[in-house]
Amino acid sequence: MNQLATIDYIVFFVYFIIVSSYGIWIYRRKTGHDGTIEGDSKDYFLAEGSLTWWAIGSSLIASNISAEQFVGMSGSGFKMGLAIATYEWMAAITLVVVAVFFIPVYLKNNIATMPQFLSQRYNGTVAMIMALFWLALYIVVNLTSILYLGAIAISSIAGLNLTFCMYMLAGFAVIITLGGMKVIGFTDVIQVFFLILGGLATTYLALNLVAEHYGSSGVLNGFSLMTEHASDHFQMIFKRDNENYMDLPGLTVLLGGMWIVNLNYWGCNQYITQRALGADLPTARAGILFAAFLKLLMPVIVVLPGIAAYVLYKQDIFGEFGKAMVSGGELNPDRAYPVLLNILPVGLKGLSFAALTAAVVASLAGKANSIATIFTLDVYKKVINPAASEKTLVSTGKIAVVVAMILGVLIAPHLGIDKKGGFQYIQEYTGFVSPGIFAMFILGFFWKKTTSSAALFATIGGFLLSILLKFLPGVVNLSFLSPFGFSIKNAAGVYEIPFLDRMGFVFIFCVIGMIIISLYEKSRGVKTNGLEIDSSMFKPQPSFAIGTAVILVIITALYTIYW
Repeated sequence: MNQLATIDYIVFFVYFIIVSSYGIWIYRRKTGHDGTIEGDSKDYFLAEGSLTWWAIGSSLIASNISAEQFVGMSGSGFKMGLAIATYEWMAAITLVVVAVFFIPVYLKNNIATMPQFLSQRYNGTVAMIMALFWLALYIVVNLTSILYLGAIAISSIAGLNLTFCMYMLAGFAVIITLGGMKVIGFTDVIQVFFLILGGLATTYLALNLVAEHYGSSGVLNGFSLMTEHASDHFQMIFKRDNENYMDLPGLTVLLGGMWIVNLNYWGCNQYITQRALGADLPTARAGILFAAFLKLLMPVIVVLPGIAAYVLYKQDIFGEFGKAMVSGGELNPDRAYPVLLNILPVGLKGLSFAALTAAVVASLAGKANSIATIFTLDVYKKVINPAASEKTLVSTGKIAVVVAMILGVLIAPHLGIDKKGGFQYIQEYTGFVSPGIFAMFILGFFWKKTTSSAALFATIGGFLLSILLKFLPGVVNLSFLSPFGFSIKNAAGVYEIPFLDRMGFVFIFCVIGMIIISLYEKSRGVKTNGLEIDSSMFKPQPSFAIGTAVILVIITALYTIYW
């Protein structure tokens, strides 16, 4: 039944009051008696020196986990199984790499935004191009998809109007975002608490439903029955004959393009790195390590319910559950999580509803704050009003938050996000540019000879090559790549390059091109801007090394068991 009971609304209202009250308390702690912000724009945008390790870690996860995970990744769990968890488990390893090698470079060079890094390392032209690009990407792709998918999920659970749900989510997120990064960071701790508690409650009920369906009871029995009746959904590495190989091509998830996806997202993304840029190095690293541990838990919350829904669907194709999984006359895997929530008991449904809302609102707030930060510090201050006071910069950031959210609400319904599938929508559009961006960052970090022209080549050339490889199978027979697993025949008999492999090819192309251009320009006397780097920056503390070892052991065990 697509509506909430009174007790569900009470549970949700309690969540809303707790988050709002805590946010107001945090905000008042950092304001003066006249209500003005103490500190400067960096304090507002980065919460400089204020966030604890647990706040940083919680905020990273709250900003990352949203409707595309709850809805999209659960849908992928329904369709392809546990293998989709590679995005989460490989992210845990990636976070460790970012903490050891990326964050020290940013903090040592006083980087506040990603465009600032590009300006400092390359030049203002590269920085401005990327600032405008990131603003467009964050608003048109990320903000809209979070808003729309979140509204669809909440609408299907509560029976509320879709447009009303979008405005509700946007309004709630704006309230949190206007308080600045300090409010976002600390309220995210509560958001993550509800996200995990409500998410685990949904998983518990889903596994129990499976057990009851087969005349048993208990979560462990439910999990055992799932592995028995959906054994094909518990394989982490797909073989070439698997119908989902195009999405997750074999060992590429361990040795290829998945690294580019994760390193670009977690290491070169204002939306994510902003959480750690206002802290000292030990605090930032501890927070990122905490986020890595939370990442290990995420598949339990967002993937297992999808697999449970698949098992229930298989046994009830023509029943109420099966009918609920159909949308537009076709089976829609993205309906798995909303359908599960709709059959939860009263009270727990409200808790899970709060968890989903928490995930969406936290992601919206984080994204809006990043948009405001880039616009204010990298566009407004540098081009529009270089003499702007700190108070003006903060006010401009607040206006940018509201404008970005309004644009997101207006644009979202017209992009066909629900037809593409939320998770795939984001991956498809960011995947066209992430290989070039990552190449530009990684060589900018660790190779002083990299020039500005090489960086522009990676950005523009990488994008153009991604487009070329996307449409190349329509005009060129790529069957010669098939023996290596780099091309797969689709239903029309055309050999296509899997998405993650395509990203790997583009990245290699960008790196080779950047090296050639940089060496050529160096031979002609072109000077480059290096960064402050010394080897001692990359030495982790013993506690961090122990935590890293634990994560690696857990992931190794998981891949060994479910290979």
